[in-house]
Amino acid sequence: MSAAPDAYPVEPRNRVKRVHEHGRYDRESVHAILDAARVCHVGYVIDGQPYVTPTMHWREGERLYWHGSAASRMLRAVKQAVPVCVTVTLFDGLVLARSAFNHSANYRAAMVFGRARAVEDAVEKEAALDRLMDILVPGRGQELRPNTARELKATTVVAMDIETASAKISAGPPEDDAEDYEIATCWAGVLPSAQVWGAPVPDPTPHPSSPLPPSSPGTMAARPVPDALRRMVGKAL
Repeated sequence: MSAAPDAYPVEPRNRVKRVHEHGRYDRESVHAILDAARVCHVGYVIDGQPYVTPTMHWREGERLYWHGSAASRMLRAVKQAVPVCVTVTLFDGLVLARSAFNHSANYRAAMVFGRARAVEDAVEKEAALDRLMDILVPGRGQELRPNTARELKATTVVAMDIETASAKISAGPPEDDAEDYEIATCWAGVLPSAQVWGAPVPDPTPHPSSPLPPSSPGTMAARPVPDALRRMVGKAL
């Protein structure tokens, strides 16, 4: 099926089938979910055996990156241009209904497909790792010493160009059966869930001249919800 320029092609592998009205194929929704998550799960097959490995990821345009030890089984397998499926899920709350059957969750999830490859170019590799630092904690990369040749050699960076993808979003109050509104006496509604930074816990052996840096999450104001996420959650309600 052909897709609009701002949407991914809908294929059997990325088509949302269960509660299809929650499915999204536009790039803005998929990108916003990928960017809001810090951990993805990479699915791949080695000698007929399926594996799913959690790892930190980051995105540049239509390219997804992740990294790890050069000795990792997952990284050795997926860097050979093998097909992979990457998923992320953001849990936004429990939806408590008036019956057990109608309980559910509010969430944002994305599933992306492509072929993974090892980043061999030294400039791209170091730039990708620098970008990871600044995505995790803005400004942190400028506070660190340069990577050493040994560290870069021991680290594999994997890139995956997104071939197609889909998102699935559920948001809003419970949807109960009509008769349950009349007979049920229990409370119903949503218990929101959010992941936030806690107070910084310093290394017990810091250098005496190392104060809490400006990049520390504990020194930053709460990050605003991206406009893209506001729009997509609003559509789901």
